[in-house]
Amino acid sequence: MTATTALPVTPELRQLLRRVKLGKTLDVLPERLALARSSKLSHAEFLELVLADEVERRDRQSTALRARKAGLDPAMTIHTWDGDAAVAYDHRLWAELTSLRFVEDAQCAFILGPVGVGKTHLAHALGHLGCTRRLRVLAVRSDQLFKHLKAARLDHSHDAEIRRLVGIDLLILDDFALQPLDATETADFYELVVERHQRSATVITSNRDPVEWLGALADPLLAQSAIDRLQSAAWNLVIEGESYRQRQRPTLTTEADR
Repeated sequence: MTATTALPVTPELRQLLRRVKLGKTLDVLPERLALARSSKLSHAEFLELVLADEVERRDRQSTALRARKAGLDPAMTIHTWDGDAAVAYDHRLWAELTSLRFVEDAQCAFILGPVGVGKTHLAHALGHLGCTRRLRVLAVRSDQLFKHLKAARLDHSHDAEIRRLVGIDLLILDDFALQPLDATETADFYELVVERHQRSATVITSNRDPVEWLGALADPLLAQSAIDRLQSAAWNLVIEGESYRQRQRPTLTTEADR
């Protein structure tokens, strides 16, 4: 019998595995049994192999669940980033950010650049890395977050929402200052920054330079105070080049391509 020939699993074993909540191991168990026989694995080695499969599967499932709860785009990971895209950025700085040391140090990261260069993709990729490390991650568009906080004021849940956001290990604010913030939104932004300062990490993507953020916030004093705190411990990753989204356009396939 070759290593690729699957061995049958008895109905009794199937029932026992399901009773101890290991039913998912049945997906690979026949192949593992064949491998154990062909490689002459000991009982302990075979058990370790099967349990390692199950631990890996549960880790993947747990990470995927955290990513969904975090609002991360499943297609925007570090593995799906197109390294051939016509954009330029500091690769050494990006490597530093992917280490997530800035999260451990409760620092910030600004991902800046024009429309379409992949800012959101890179930010979400950092979020996915955080999920693999069991961090509490939340990715949200800035305008949607401030709209949600406004609604929370109406049902008196605003304080609870702020506490929840402060407790996030890695908060990703996408498209910040795309539109001007009114007085209420500016106050919420200031409170978030002050409460999270030196406690938790924040990633902000924006088409505007941080200097321009001052003019987008309603209260100059709150704006200066908040942005000064952010910049005091922030990494700046600037992306330049053509729109990354142009590579995602549908194209016709010719007979030669087929």
